Order: sequence, then C-alpha cells, then structure tokens
Amino acid sequence: MKVAVGSPGTWSGLLLRVGQCALAVGSPGTWSGLLLRVGQCAFAGASIGVMLSAFGFSSYTAFCYLVASMALQILWSFGLLCLDLHALKFKRDLHNPLLVSLFVVGDWVTATLTLAAACSSAGVVVLFVRDVHFCKKYPQLSCGMYQISIAMAFITWLLAAKSSLVMFWILASG
Repeated sequence: MKVAVGSPGTWSGLLLRVGQCALAVGSPGTWSGLLLRVGQCAFAGASIGVMLSAFGFSSYTAFCYLVASMALQILWSFGLLCLDLHALKFKRDLHNPLLVSLFVVGDWVTATLTLAAACSSAGVVVLFVRDVHFCKKYPQLSCGMYQISIAMAFITWLLAAKSSLVMFWILASG
C-alpha cells in the first residue's frame, strides 16, 4: 500500500492506493471509516448525555430537537459502524454503487439535521446569554451545560460532514 502524492491542499493527498483501487480516508469498510463512525457515536452520545443532565432543557424546542437529532445520528452511525466491523472482520468490500448511494443520502440527511439542530440550539443559547441575559436572571438554567452539549453537537457535525463528503467523493469517482 502506498500513499498517492498530490499537490498540497488537493483531494489526491487523501487517497490511499491499493493496487488499482483508490480508497479515500474514512471510506466504508476501512479502519479510518470505523474510527469516523465511532467518533460520531461518541460525540453525539456525549451531546445527548450533557443535554439530558442540564436542568430545564425540555422547556425549549431547539434543545429537544438537538437531542432527537443526535439520537438519529447515533442510530445511523452505529448501524454503519456495525457494517464496517463486519466488512473488516470478513474482508468484504463496501464500495458497491448501490450501497455507496445509500450511504451518501443517509450521511447527507443526518449531517444536515445535525447542523440544523446545533445551529438552532446555539442561537437559543446566544439569546439567553447575550441578548436577554436569562442565564444571569435565572441561575438555575444550565447555560454552561447547554454550551458544552452544543459544542459536542458541532463536533459530531464535523465528523458527519467529513463522512458525507468522503461518500460523495467515492460515488462521484466510481
């Protein structure tokens, strides 16, 4: 296995050459793809855990949407994590065009929902902290916990966006 050398800042730097087949870092059925899915599950789970432990989150729709979005992200990522484990254990190739098309659609949907939930929740926290000063008026609100949960959601989105771009790259180049 040799690494393809490309110009700095180009996609060719992210490809590993195996024989005639080019594998993108994070593609399905690889160790990097498995680690990407583990990261998505871990950060989404952390986001849910922190938000559920924050007092009063259920009173705000954006925070409830964040929890629901992160739960969907966990389900999707865990399913693909199991598929990656199976492919690695039994040395299966997951670069079937039909499978990759399914991965592209699922990753784009979950990444979009994750970004929307993180942004809407961040907007509510900015409103609470800077505009109406709810966090000072009502110290029982867990504004710090909300911020930590939202940061975890943004990290989840970054990992989901990476995964969706890799899947789209594989589909477009295949």
